Formats: sequence, structure tokens, C-alpha cells
Amino acid sequence: MFEIRRYTAADKNAWDKYVSTARNATFLFRRDYMDYHADRFCDHSLLFYRNGRLHALLPAHLVGDVLCSHLGLTYGGLVVNFNVTIADVVELFKQLNPFLRTCGIKKVIYRPVPWIYHQHPSEEDLYAIFWQCGARLQSRNIGTTIFVQQRQPWRKDHRRRLRQALDKGVRVERNGSIEAFWKVLEENLKQRFDAKPVHSLEEMLLLKSKFPEEIIQYNAYLDEEIIGGITFYLTPQVLHGQYSSTNALGKENGAMEAIYQQVMYEDFPHIPYLDFGSSTEAGGSIINEGLIAHKEGYGGRGVCYDTYEWTL
Repeated sequence: MFEIRRYTAADKNAWDKYVSTARNATFLFRRDYMDYHADRFCDHSLLFYRNGRLHALLPAHLVGDVLCSHLGLTYGGLVVNFNVTIADVVELFKQLNPFLRTCGIKKVIYRPVPWIYHQHPSEEDLYAIFWQCGARLQSRNIGTTIFVQQRQPWRKDHRRRLRQALDKGVRVERNGSIEAFWKVLEENLKQRFDAKPVHSLEEMLLLKSKFPEEIIQYNAYLDEEIIGGITFYLTPQVLHGQYSSTNALGKENGAMEAIYQQVMYEDFPHIPYLDFGSSTEAGGSIINEGLIAHKEGYGGRGVCYDTYEWTL
């Protein structure tokens, strides 16, 4: 039997300590990351105890009478350590649904951690929510990921732009200025999509201050002028490009190619996966063919980001 408790601020240390030992967690589940936008989400995260010991976590929030895990993060889902078994997870979800009903919750939206982020296989939750909860696939998005150690050959146009970057002396700076990059990013998003970054500059600077080893800014310069950059999220298995952008000079002179060459083959060749992120619109139903082709040109191929739901 599990004891299920709702998270409170007093649980922060226990929560973060468990996340640090979990086999399918990333720093996005640390409370300093989850709580930076606490004003936008009604937190309803859960802790599962067995025999007085913390056994699993569920990052979650409420939208009316719907429990979501988690719409404010790239993914959510049950967080487990190596001691948690399939039988444990089945029993956990069997007990979770009656508990949620007592809280007045009528529906669950569930976004599991994609497998590339697992440090050890961790798809017990997908089995359990199907059989114990009657979960159905609500939506499916797709990202582009490269297995770095395979060193897939780049497409001809990427190789050409990399040579251009080398010939022109494009300089790549690790831990570059986020403020300088944000100007390039905001201008590009405004011009191309009439959009803004999900994070404001102030939010990204705050997160960088809390996670200096996990959030890494790479900028590319030509004659000391910034021409592009990528904000990376570093996790044990994945280097994820959270934001990337160039100006006209950067596109012409291989800013992205110079950065990817450095991160993949010089700075992080030991990280198994580089996740370029999704290239879709309309909730994942429409592919941005030009953008996804650009990412596939580096050797990336598809990894699904799924969302499930069930009623109580």
C-alpha cells in the first residue's frame, strides 16, 4: 500500500534529493525549475510513500478538475528510481485513481518522459496507465534526435556552410551572453512567425543562475558581431537545443553548423543524444517540412513526445 501526499514547500529537499537519484528524471523536475512559473500553474504534485520511505514522485498541476503532468514542462510523468518495479508502478496507479477522485479530479492528462531521457529503461508507467487507467493516446508530437556516437554524415548543404564558417573565421563561444543572443532570437521570431520565446529573457537568466551547469549558452561570432546562438539544456543522456536562432549573416556563414560541430564532436561527444526539438505546428498535427528537413540534414530522426488521457 502507498501513502499518497500532495507536495508542499516543506517537501522541497526530499523532492529534489529523490529527483537527483531517479532513473528517468532531468533537472526540469527540480523544484527551482518547476516553481519559477508557479504563479501560472496550480501545483498539485504528488509524493508516494511506502513504509515511511519516499518511493516515487508525480510532477503535476491542476486545470479546473483536470490533473496535468505536466503542461508547463516539456514532459511530466511518474519519476522513479532504480528500486521501483513494474509491480510497484501497477499498484501505484491502481491506488492513485481513487485518491484523485477524493480530490474532486475527473480527468488526467499525462505526458511521460521520452525514452531518450531515461538513464535506465523506465516505461513501466506506459504499461500501468493502459491496463489500470484505460488511458488513450490524446496527441502525438515528434522531435528530431541524433545519436551522436554514430557520427552520421551531414547533408551537403550543412557541410558547405560549415566550410564557410571555418573559412570566414566564425568563432564559437561557450557560456556566451544570453542577453546578446536573446536580441537575435526575438528579432528572428518576430520577423518569421510574429511570435515570442516561451521564456522571457528575465526568466531564462533566472533559470541559468539556478542551473549554471545544465543551461549552457553557445554563441557564434563573425568579426566580434553575434550572428547566432543556441541555448542548450544538458541532462545525463541528452543535449537539448531549447532555443536556436541566427540572423542573415549567421545563416549565410554557417553559425548553426559551427556550433553543432563544436558541441557534438568537441565538447559533448560522450552525451548519447542531441535533441533538436520539435518542428511541428497546430499541436503537433502539422509538420514544418523546411525546419524538420534542416534538422534531419545533421543526421537526426524522429522521437515521439506523447500525451495520454483518462477519465476517473
